[in-house]
This record gives sequence, structure tokens and C-alpha cells, in this order.
Amino acid sequence: MRTLISSDELDERRNRAETLIFDASYYLPNEPHDAAALFLESHIPGAIFLDIDIISDPSSPLPHMVPSADQFARTVSELGVGNSSTIVVYDQRGLFSAARIWWLFMLFGHDDVRVLDGGLPKWRAENRKLESGPTKSKPKKSFHAHVRANLVRSRAEVEANLNTKAELVLDARSRGRFAGEVAEPRTGMRSGHVPGAVSLPFSDLIRSDQTMHDPATLRSLFAARGVADSSKPVTMCGSGVTGAVLTLGLARAGLPIGALYDGSWAEWGGATDTPIERTA
Repeated sequence: MRTLISSDELDERRNRAETLIFDASYYLPNEPHDAAALFLESHIPGAIFLDIDIISDPSSPLPHMVPSADQFARTVSELGVGNSSTIVVYDQRGLFSAARIWWLFMLFGHDDVRVLDGGLPKWRAENRKLESGPTKSKPKKSFHAHVRANLVRSRAEVEANLNTKAELVLDARSRGRFAGEVAEPRTGMRSGHVPGAVSLPFSDLIRSDQTMHDPATLRSLFAARGVADSSKPVTMCGSGVTGAVLTLGLARAGLPIGALYDGSWAEWGGATDTPIERTA
């Protein structure tokens, strides 16, 4: 399973016709940043800005939920993605939202996708070429989606797991949010976590230069949370974005990637009839 691509490798292959680069930057509702505007100011040459909300289910009241296979295929086809395309995704923070797009492509059957290790901060720190302004659109291609339903979990499935405990739920939010000590960035959300879930902030998987830890270190981090070669992990976060960083880390560590709870805390904490815990 493909996970990361280095800045050296991307720089070497970014002009190849089959390689498509996406800036999939996303900021939380309480953060004063405009990802699309920042893309216009500076991005990797040839990159296309991919708003995660245009590749989500418009009928869902929850933020950027998984779209239908048809909608996903139509959207990426319009962006120039075909089934033979090589996809590279990055974000402006380093490693935050790019993994969500990596996971979506995996969910819809496309394996030739990787995340830029270190993202735009590392690319910029290495004084690599950047450009500004809008990017020329790519010719439309045909993309056929094949859904891997085993890679996603619903609220009902997470609720059932409260009794069976067959799967280990890993929460990528900060420890303060997990413990219920820090308010959620979305209004109307209760604080706390899914009963029985384990805290593993996504930031623990990332070095100071915004690259992801090596596989051995990742295995140690996951092992400390009870993840083994036979585990069935379910990742989650606030709205299904940074939970995908944990999924990416599991893949890089050579562990079972399990599934991602798409609704995550936006669904669980936004409900009034789901049980929560507030202990660390």
C-alpha cells in the first residue's frame, strides 16, 4: 500500500503527464485562514486546489462526508483524474488534511495515491520552486470508482462496537478535546469521547519538520495504544479529516488500517442520544 512520497521524488516526477498534484488544505471553522486564497498566493507548480467539501456528500448535514461513488467519480474526472493517474496530495500545514483525500481515493478503489511527506512547509523550507495564481485546468478523463466498504464505519457500527468491542477506536483529536477539557471548534458539540476509545493525537505521528515518523516509531506509538498485527482499528477525529492521518500512519507502519468513522465527533458529539466519556 502506497503512503508517502518525498519532496525529492515529487520534484523529479511532477512534470510527468500522468502525475496530478492536489493541494487539499483545510482549516477548522475556528481558524482564520482561507485555504483557497493561500493556494493562489503560493503552491507547488502544477498543483490543483481540491476543496474537500466539493468531494463530499452535499445532502449530509455533517461536514465533508463521503460522497456516492458516482459523485466521486464525476468530480475527480472533471479534475483530470483517470484510473491510470498517479495522485500526489499535500496540504499547507504539513500533514493535516491531505490524508483525507488519500483515504478517499483508497476507499474508491484507486491505489496509486500518496501524500507528500512534510507537505508545503518542507517543500518551502527546501527552497523548491513555487508558483502563484490559478492553475490551468486538466483535460477531463474517465474515472471508474470501486467502493471498498470495509474502509469506512457508520455511527450504527460504532454503537454496536460498544458492546462487542471487536474494534479498537483511535481518536486523533487533541488530548484536551478527547478528555472533554477543551471546547470543540464547532458550536453545539458536546465534549468528551466515544466510550472505550483510545487517545492518539495525530500530531504524535509527526516530527517537528512536519514529516511522518519512520515505520518502527509508528509501530511503537500504536503498540502503546494496544494496536497489534491482529487488531481491527477504527480511526476518528472531529469530522473525519485527521483521523485519516492515523489511518495513513497505520499503513506506513505495516499494520492493519481498519476503517475510518466518517461522521466522527461531529456526528457522535453533535447527537443528544450517544453515550460519551470525559475521562482522559
